[in-house]
Amino acid sequence: MYFADGHCDFLYGLVNEGYDLDSPKGMQSVALPRLKAGGVRLQLFAAWMDAKHRLPYIQQFLAMADAYDRMLETHEELVPLTEDFDPDSGKIAAMLTIEGGEAIEGRADILRCAHRLGVRAMSLTWNERNELASPALGRSRHGLTELGREIVREMAKLGMAVDVSHLNDAGIDDVLCEDVKVFATHSNARAVFFSPRSHSDEHIREIGRRGGTVGVNFYYKQLTEGRVAQISDIVRHAEHILKVGGESCLAIGSDFDGMGRYPVGLEDPSGLPKLAGAFEAAGITGELLENVCWRNLMRFAKSIC
Repeated sequence: MYFADGHCDFLYGLVNEGYDLDSPKGMQSVALPRLKAGGVRLQLFAAWMDAKHRLPYIQQFLAMADAYDRMLETHEELVPLTEDFDPDSGKIAAMLTIEGGEAIEGRADILRCAHRLGVRAMSLTWNERNELASPALGRSRHGLTELGREIVREMAKLGMAVDVSHLNDAGIDDVLCEDVKVFATHSNARAVFFSPRSHSDEHIREIGRRGGTVGVNFYYKQLTEGRVAQISDIVRHAEHILKVGGESCLAIGSDFDGMGRYPVGLEDPSGLPKLAGAFEAAGITGELLENVCWRNLMRFAKSIC
């Protein structure tokens, strides 16, 4: 079984924590041997904007974009995703994304430069309000700013997708009013376990209707009330997203390297076959299982590569 993962924060660790793609260290989750062991055939690598970092956002982004390029140059097993990518090739396709619209510093010209550097999707916020939008974890009920709307329209012109993970409900409503590709790289179902970072049924349904995907993530605070999540918690969210969004909507968005505590047995990509086994046990089998594990996200990602 192959897998496609919509979100990891490995690039931040690569630049700032000394992570090594070949030899994982410390809390590192993503590593080439683990991606191979887990059957991963597509990995989206996010450049995460850290509000507490001493560097300006544009410098943070450029450092991670450079690290991404060098990573592909030095590892022949990793290749940029293309429309004709064949998962049977044994290669792992990669795509660069931005987590946090602060990276472009409110400028369409920087957005266009990011696109030329390979960025194919961007979330408008992380957990802080910025010049584009307000975050899900904030108290604001305001939607996108006028600049945020302009940036979304520019993304549409470029063929980029808007990642609505971390965006508040009013912001998601505004994005869905625009003619732009929309998906959620790493979000869960609010109806299963309440978290403002998870999505309402209305939004899951509309993302699915528009051909987008919702990647169920592994962060325990968005999965369950306890401090330790189980694979069964992921399955509960996945079943609901599948029911509400449709068979083409559900995907995986692990958030590996973006948290300090993982579901038992899913500490890194090598554990993904256990998740597939849990899906099968829940009745997600055959072609549907392949769609959920990799085909849905692969289809969407190829539409923006």
